[in-house]
Amino acid sequence: MLRLSEIKLPLDHPESALEAAIRARLADLGVARDGLIRYTVFRRAHDARKRADIKLTYIVDVEVKDEAAALKRLADVPHCGVTPDMSYKFVAKAPAQLSTPRPVVIGMGPCGLFAGLILAQMGFRPIILERGKAVRERTKDTFGLWRKSVLNPESNVQFGEGGAGTFSDGKLYSQIKDPKHYGRKVLDEFVRAGAPEDILYLSRPHIGTFRLVSMVEKMRASIHELGGEVRFETRVEDIEIDNGQVRGLKLSTGETLRSDHVVLAVGHSARDTFQMLYDRGVHVEAKPFSLGFRIEHPQGVIDRSRFGKFAGHKQLGAADYKVVHHCSNGRAVYSFCMCPGGTVVAATSEPGRVVTNGMSQYSRAERNANAGIVVGITPDDYPGDPLAGIAFQRKWEERAFELGGGNYMAPGQLVGDFIAGRPSTSLGSVVPSYKPGVRPTDLSTALPDYAIEAIREALPQMEKKIAGFAMHDAVLTGVETRTSSPVRVRRGDDFQSVNVKGLYPAGEGAGYAGGIYSAAIDGIEVAEAVALKIMSQQTA
Repeated sequence: MLRLSEIKLPLDHPESALEAAIRARLADLGVARDGLIRYTVFRRAHDARKRADIKLTYIVDVEVKDEAAALKRLADVPHCGVTPDMSYKFVAKAPAQLSTPRPVVIGMGPCGLFAGLILAQMGFRPIILERGKAVRERTKDTFGLWRKSVLNPESNVQFGEGGAGTFSDGKLYSQIKDPKHYGRKVLDEFVRAGAPEDILYLSRPHIGTFRLVSMVEKMRASIHELGGEVRFETRVEDIEIDNGQVRGLKLSTGETLRSDHVVLAVGHSARDTFQMLYDRGVHVEAKPFSLGFRIEHPQGVIDRSRFGKFAGHKQLGAADYKVVHHCSNGRAVYSFCMCPGGTVVAATSEPGRVVTNGMSQYSRAERNANAGIVVGITPDDYPGDPLAGIAFQRKWEERAFELGGGNYMAPGQLVGDFIAGRPSTSLGSVVPSYKPGVRPTDLSTALPDYAIEAIREALPQMEKKIAGFAMHDAVLTGVETRTSSPVRVRRGDDFQSVNVKGLYPAGEGAGYAGGIYSAAIDGIEVAEAVALKIMSQQTA
């Protein structure tokens, strides 16, 4: 098929206009007007660089008569090419009887879920270990923190079936390179599990929390049907290593589970697991991450700033944004995990600490927009052993707990007060969405001085890009510390730990992904590496 890009149409174009534009483009390229057989939309986006003239842009795949001749003739024409084969092809098929123990996946976030699913689809009957609960039980525990200030350290926003991504905006896009089109496999599996089909062609697709819950359940059922096994409320307490090779796992149930192939997909908050790996000599190193606050504005403010007179248009939905400012003190401040029409959520996994994150439903219909406004930091900011970043995160999470009143309320401050350097004693027109609640205070001691200085400088500069961004009544809520893992479990080109064979560090927790989409893709790649390794041992 031919792939045509840069087809631009008005925001309110009739349904017939796209086909007419395709036929016109093909005619310009020498294809007869009756030569179009069919077309499918590969990608639809909007171009809002000119707010008074927002366009929809399309990439389409078309089938035409005498396609071979057309492809040859159009090989070097701009915005025209060959549609790549994006169908997923399994790299191996498990034999009827494996001579090695079953592969094990630790963690059932996006990475572990897809690693387990792909292994199951190839016939390797994986065992997936999840320290938290099944997603619906986990949801009840999570609401227990939000509504009653009761934290379950093993079942919360961070731990449980679906991982941290379940309580998020459900974004399904990334800037990672994906030459093998693994991302299409991710989207196809999500649609099969109940996601809306528009995620296959929207340029910035998302799913939302409530839909993710039922989807995760259906994917788990598929793993079971294919011979896989999922064990909830089962924490890995130790790892058995023999001469640099994984041999088994000691579980919280008292069992020792034998395996020579273990996928480590534990997420960025499995701090006790990182400590255990470090104690066992697995190569772990500190890595950069970011920390800051959540910022909330009325969604209408963002819509009007981004879309002008088209604010609220059904084709555009709730507007998002991405802003960055490079500060005079050498720090970079940027928006992170922006959630249009969403809420700020309590995301701690440890008692006596406050952590914020953001999430949205598929509709993105809540009154506020929120995003992390975070400052990049490096291991130079928290010198020490490879786990020093964890201690650094905990320090500021404990400070937020204290500033919030010690009951899982979060400390908050009006943006106008924060910029002026004075405490907030009450809230204004923007009602913060964080539950259990927000306590107005002074956030100047909620982060390191250099971070406070950088954010104070950045907010007025971001106002120049998004009108209303530094409005007085916008709310900052602290703190956002779990932007990414503070450690990397180093792996080689074969996806195995650099010093422990059979251990496959994967996903966000191991330092190789950031978000649902990239974590899921990494899970597929690691599953393939495991399958190929097992097959090589079968034939050895």
